[in-house]
Amino acid sequence: MARIPLLQMSGISLTFGGDPIFSDLDLVVQPGDRVALVGRNGSGKSTLMKVMADLVEADAGSIVIPPGNSVGYMEQDPKMEGFATLGDFAASELEPGELYRVERAGEGLKFDPARPVETASGGERRRAALAKLMAEAPELMLLDEPTNHLDIEAISWLESELASTRAAFVLISHDRAFLRALTRATLWVDRGQVRRQDKGFEHFEAWRDKIWEEEDMQRHKLNRLIKSESRWAVEGISARRKRNMGRVRALQDLKSERAGQIKRQGAAAMDLEAGPKSGRKVIEAEGLSKGFGDKQILSGFSLTVQRGERVAFVGPNGVGKTTLLKMLLGEEAPDEGSVKLGTNLEVAVFDQTRDQLDGNASLWENLTADPLMGISGKADQVMVRGQPKHVVGYLKEFLFDERQVRAPVRSLSGGEKARLLLAKLMARSSNMLVLDEPTNDLDVETLDLLQELLDGYDGTVLLVSHDRDFLDRVATTTVAMEGQGNATAYAGGWSDYLAQRAPAEVVEKAEKPKATKSKAKAEAQASKDLLSFKEKHRLEALPAEIDRLEQEIAKLEQLMADPELFTREPVKFQKATEALVQRQEKLAAAEEEWLVLEEKAGG
Repeated sequence: MARIPLLQMSGISLTFGGDPIFSDLDLVVQPGDRVALVGRNGSGKSTLMKVMADLVEADAGSIVIPPGNSVGYMEQDPKMEGFATLGDFAASELEPGELYRVERAGEGLKFDPARPVETASGGERRRAALAKLMAEAPELMLLDEPTNHLDIEAISWLESELASTRAAFVLISHDRAFLRALTRATLWVDRGQVRRQDKGFEHFEAWRDKIWEEEDMQRHKLNRLIKSESRWAVEGISARRKRNMGRVRALQDLKSERAGQIKRQGAAAMDLEAGPKSGRKVIEAEGLSKGFGDKQILSGFSLTVQRGERVAFVGPNGVGKTTLLKMLLGEEAPDEGSVKLGTNLEVAVFDQTRDQLDGNASLWENLTADPLMGISGKADQVMVRGQPKHVVGYLKEFLFDERQVRAPVRSLSGGEKARLLLAKLMARSSNMLVLDEPTNDLDVETLDLLQELLDGYDGTVLLVSHDRDFLDRVATTTVAMEGQGNATAYAGGWSDYLAQRAPAEVVEKAEKPKATKSKAKAEAQASKDLLSFKEKHRLEALPAEIDRLEQEIAKLEQLMADPELFTREPVKFQKATEALVQRQEKLAAAEEEWLVLEEKAGG
């Protein structure tokens, strides 16, 4: 049965700075679509999403959104002028009776709606923008890196919400586990072309590699044909006085075809070089305790880190991961306990806040400046692990174009800023890396390369991340910080931590008294008493009404799927369209009413 698209793009073309981003692009998003939007950093993913959201105007083409449908976009840098609090911003498009949605999203995403806008961090603003989108519940949600600045608990909440939503969504994310769990189709932006596969992200890399393999085969065949024809053109001059000019023109066409092919962007030429070996025992922490007022960060925590280990620190935002890192590095003193650092340590730090980058300075200046050493950032060369390299050449290794090196860092995308920070980090030798959320904004290929580099790194790694897939790939030890001073070290990555932690949870649940069940039953019965008689009756009747409306909508969609209906019976087509919109509105209202009554019944 044909469905009416939520969004249809036809012949979209867009050019930035003389370079085509998209050319003659056609794209359809259907109801219920769950789409991963993937591609290299700088390929145009976010730009395409902004075109879909009507925030960037295409040079050519059209976008159609049928009546009754709405498209919502999660802003990366939301404008909050005129709003006193984050909650005011998130609820700005809602009716008074819908404000509970913001509170619910605030709990799941862990942001305070009462937080003043002027004191809110960038991460809090992004969470408010995400809560705004989730609360408004449009038919199509456009989500650009929604998991950035979320801890694993909030990511799990968002994953559950998106898994159960009836809305369609298009999703950009670096989080492989998130993409695998949610998506059923994949849009791949690659060198100005957008390909679609009706399979989720789990199948993307095999699909990509197959296409690249076919490309390489075709290029190889083309090169062989050009070589053969070029030999004929040269040798044919002495063999014949008159050449076949048609064949010569065909050779020129082949060369033009090869010249017109856009070369794939290679992987960044990243490299990590461990400095002189540290001592075998890198960190020895005994009985660490730390608190701030009534909040206990650690209580009696001990940890020994050996050379070559990759130790990941996980837990909710604000639980104290950064504080623990600072104590282990000797930058902050514990209230109790001691930390002994090993010998000959050379530490390099990747900071998730990008504080090491000056947004107003150029890439060139950021790479060469060293305020602590009094170096201004005007040098032509940068020292890369003890060897001088030209700034432009080194930046090209990290996939920066020569035209970008003099541009201000603030003009870079999130992924490009991460690559620049990695370039600074990898220019120096080290034997201990401290990586705070290194995966944010990086594309799949760069993440793969970073993981390989960490696998081959001879030094020690301390890692803070909420990317479950990356933790599984990299960590040899996981320190779980669960609040109230509790921190426990587990062998392995995220999945290993869950497997080791699960038995204790099962035992704890089994030991709860059976009276708990009867208590829960009594509470459930009491919650139903919160509804009036009329509300109880309405709550019981709504499921049948929703089912009836869904059946009527399906019949109307089937009727309108006839491609000849509009020209054959235009009046009937118009009436069917109006009836479909009315029933979709009634269905949305019925579902909303059911949610409100169900929430009230649940206390």
